[in-house]
Amino acid sequence: MQPSRPRPTGQARLTELTWGEVRAAGEHGIALLPIGSQEQHAGHLPMGTDTLLAEAVIDRAGALLAGEPDAPELVRLPALPFGHSPHHLFAAAVSLSAATLGAVLDDILDSLVTSGYRRIMVVNGHGGNDEVMRLAVKRFALRSDVTVAACSYWTVTSGADDGGRPEVTPGHAGWFETSLMLAAHPDLVRTPVPARAPVEPPPLFDNPPYPGLTVERHGEWERVGGATDDASGADAERGTRLLDDRATGLARAIRAFDAATR
Repeated sequence: MQPSRPRPTGQARLTELTWGEVRAAGEHGIALLPIGSQEQHAGHLPMGTDTLLAEAVIDRAGALLAGEPDAPELVRLPALPFGHSPHHLFAAAVSLSAATLGAVLDDILDSLVTSGYRRIMVVNGHGGNDEVMRLAVKRFALRSDVTVAACSYWTVTSGADDGGRPEVTPGHAGWFETSLMLAAHPDLVRTPVPARAPVEPPPLFDNPPYPGLTVERHGEWERVGGATDDASGADAERGTRLLDDRATGLARAIRAFDAATR
């Protein structure tokens, strides 16, 4: 028989709970799964940037919710540190195929449902995961009695003026991610951040020739040096505003998900 313990409030970490507490939290709580990547981020950011930023936004959102009345009960899983990154293997990456990532997400979701959870939210930090994650969530909900939500952290905002630059958001290893990392993990940013020379012609993945097109041209990532835009103007103050904005947006999204699925 398991020793009794009050139901956790706020954000608990799955790693630190007993199996009985995990089961109990599943009755009312929301499981949060951060997913990221291990891939090149030019010469100034670490391989785990996407994972670190997804975790930072989730943890800040959890802290915001913990101070609110009637906050939803959250169970934060360890981040899945590997993603779909074949386009970064020209430099260095640890990449899963799209099929493998989809299967891994399916297994994690299935494990959570078997462990008692009926509400799950996946929060992504890497662009290459986005389509795979959304498809995995849609397919899983078709065959399991569960409600699953998914988002990439940069897409949920508070709606406030956060000092952002939409033309380079989220980008890759550019102004946006570098500003966030200067705020969240300044010790991991190699400074000074060098300016990036203009690249001609501009890469098509970042500047499609017509709105609505998705265009990929062989060798583009290597040609642009692994970054989508110039990161030399990034700064921690604006990064803090960007991080707080995404955390506030995610907290509101979690609240809305909770209210719609009770």
